Amino acid sequence: MEDRLAELLERFELRARVFQAGPLCHSAHFDEADGLGYLHVQRGGSLRVESPDHPPLLIDEPSLFFYMNPTSHRLRPQGRDVELVCASIEFGQGLCHPLARALPEVVLIRLRDMPTLDMSLRVLFHEAAERHCGRQAALDRLSEVVFIQVLRDLMDRQRLRVGLLAGLADTRLARAINAMHAEPARAWSLEDLAATAGMSRARFAIRFREVVGRTPGSYLSEWRLGLAQSLLRQGKPVQLVSDVVGYGSASALSRAFRAQVGLSPTEWVKQDTEG
Repeated sequence: MEDRLAELLERFELRARVFQAGPLCHSAHFDEADGLGYLHVQRGGSLRVESPDHPPLLIDEPSLFFYMNPTSHRLRPQGRDVELVCASIEFGQGLCHPLARALPEVVLIRLRDMPTLDMSLRVLFHEAAERHCGRQAALDRLSEVVFIQVLRDLMDRQRLRVGLLAGLADTRLARAINAMHAEPARAWSLEDLAATAGMSRARFAIRFREVVGRTPGSYLSEWRLGLAQSLLRQGKPVQLVSDVVGYGSASALSRAFRAQVGLSPTEWVKQDTEG
């Protein structure tokens, strides 16, 4: 099967930074103003999770939960036996990232429902308990692996009803989405995408909107803009970026950019750098 995550992971840099590994004795607060996502893996104890964006969660068994988008939340241990690994997650943060926009506020998975994570988590918590050289780097990389495995599981088990991962879980829609990801500069028509998916034009349009939550054209525009932002953040010139993502000219990219972001590419890069 074609790697459905390859283009996402190649185009948008995934970085994790572990800052908590072991017992959590006091409440911990995370502010959306920091602009980060967070991954939490709870191996033991009982934990209450509070956020203005969702009802309180009481997690009293080994679980994993993450916030892809910056979200204020507080972790309150309900005893002294809470064991937790926490990592900040950056995966195209601050960009028009189609994955970030498609996920719910918080994703919660009981570890008993995801046995494929067992080996990675054993290594993660073993590394957390030791003090070997390179511990921080190892914890960071292991957290990235865990995050990728979670994304894979969300697709393979079809845990999400709507959004990008739901689209990638659909074999036929995934062909069209991967094609857009791989060739953003191509002048994709609805007929081209439907043919790639092996569906009729009408059925493809309806199915895509039902599952992904937007039209194919809207999704392609969003993917192009997110990719443009990623390239601009890397220091690529506007004209080159416009060619790579399919706008044809710097002025065309600037118009699309201002319509969606409210700034020109140059203004956005300046603001992004200062931020």
